[in-house]
Amino acid sequence: MIDSTQTTWLTRWRTENASQISDFRRGLYRFTRNQLSLIGLFIVIALVIIALTCPLWIPYPGDVSGDVNPANRLKPPGQVHLFGSDDYGRDVFSRTIWATRTSLVVGVIILTVAISIGVTLGAIAGYFGGWVNEVIMRLTDIMLTFPGIFLALAISAVLGRGIEIAMLALSITWWPGYCRLVEAQMLKMREEDFVVGARAIGASNMRIIFRHILPNLLTGIIVKASMDFGFAVLAIASLSFIGVGVQPPDPDWGSMISQGRRFVTNGWWYSTFPGLFMFVTVLGFNLLGDGLRDLLDPNATVR
Repeated sequence: MIDSTQTTWLTRWRTENASQISDFRRGLYRFTRNQLSLIGLFIVIALVIIALTCPLWIPYPGDVSGDVNPANRLKPPGQVHLFGSDDYGRDVFSRTIWATRTSLVVGVIILTVAISIGVTLGAIAGYFGGWVNEVIMRLTDIMLTFPGIFLALAISAVLGRGIEIAMLALSITWWPGYCRLVEAQMLKMREEDFVVGARAIGASNMRIIFRHILPNLLTGIIVKASMDFGFAVLAIASLSFIGVGVQPPDPDWGSMISQGRRFVTNGWWYSTFPGLFMFVTVLGFNLLGDGLRDLLDPNATVR
């Protein structure tokens, strides 16, 4: 037999789930109505497919690992070299495509580390408040006073060059944004009825933070992460451009643009195609982030 309490709980659960499904359907409708969001989704899916499959089909895999072909130096785009060749005779198309894989992997690692640190510290600061909040948020303010790229350069100068150091440096500079976002939302939600109820039944602070509150903050975190991803790719390319990111012979859009700028007059393709790929990547993730806001935010308006 099902008593009245169980019946009431079951009815409430069905009502809440029906409301969530309805909100998702409205969000999906808004997303599909936004053509720019669909373009962003298509770009991101295409980039992910390229990154996952490129080892199977790039025409010159040896050029990615550092092969040198002086006879093919600075060949213009054509049937043999779709994007032309660089000053070492390497295929620009193969290196540009492989750099897509490198950039996406680096972007995922940077944001994963930054989100883990920022969300954890922001949640603790917002939930507990008091001196805990003061210490964490003052540290966040200090980090935010330094331009991210210059702080990353300083860290790279101390620890050395290389992709691992560049990822660590950018992760350290990226977490304060997530900390501030989560802290502000946590201050609002810690006094909500469901949080007070969880405390009343004896739930631990960590359970309340990570099981009850944080899932309600995922919308803002996901939207911010989708927009930050493109800029994380741009940041690692910037460090590679000045020589402290991805190191030769490994291909990266930033380092390819840096090397190709010396050959603008007689090898325009050298830096042009990596630059276009980087532009499309940043554009795609920004358009997708705008669409995800429409999809996940029930208060968004149909455009």
